[in-house]
Amino acid sequence: MSPAMLYAMTLAFRQLGHPATLRLVLWVALITLLIFAVLGLLGGWAAQRWILPALTDNAGGWVGALLLILYVLAAFFLFRSLAVAVMGLFTDGIVASVEEEHYPEAAARARHVSFAMGLRLGLASLGRAIGWNLLALPFYIALIITGIGPFVLMWLVNAVLLARDCEAMVAARHPTGPSRPLDSRRRWLLGLSTSALFLIPVANIFAPLFGAALAVHLLHLPPRAAHPEHRS
Repeated sequence: MSPAMLYAMTLAFRQLGHPATLRLVLWVALITLLIFAVLGLLGGWAAQRWILPALTDNAGGWVGALLLILYVLAAFFLFRSLAVAVMGLFTDGIVASVEEEHYPEAAARARHVSFAMGLRLGLASLGRAIGWNLLALPFYIALIITGIGPFVLMWLVNAVLLARDCEAMVAARHPTGPSRPLDSRRRWLLGLSTSALFLIPVANIFAPLFGAALAVHLLHLPPRAAHPEHRS
């Protein structure tokens, strides 16, 4: 890993400690968890109304436990997809805060990303994530016997998706394109590092913002910048 990449990651982690960034983290996390809570309540209500009454008491207990396990697994696997979709609503604020602090020239020529455009970015991300993970589902199931296999595959699949999502967030503010688009190596490092953070409980709350901040630095940071004294 190059010094410039390490420096970009350091800047992205530092960004998570900024008050404005922490507020965005809180909003993204709260909205994401609220959506999961609503989906869980609706699923529980549907099960109580239509599924469990048709079963015997003994079978109902087993089915109820199975549904709960499936909900927990779905929440774990879908948290990334939904969190990034929610983050799309805050695209302008997230990217702008990083650009204004570190890259004022880029911030000055950027365009405002409207709520509607952010919503489109989020929904497109969610659709891609659900679609590709559904395609990978048979492989997730087949790899269960390896123990760690499903998590490794999920890490790789979501690395590709996250790199695209995070880069798209920055590109939305710069329709003519950044001065130095990501090469395949940096795109992979962006996706792999962000996807890895999503696999860590609690830390995954910060993963969407980390990925967005890292994308900003990788797209704007001069290639030779590799030490904390550099500022654009």
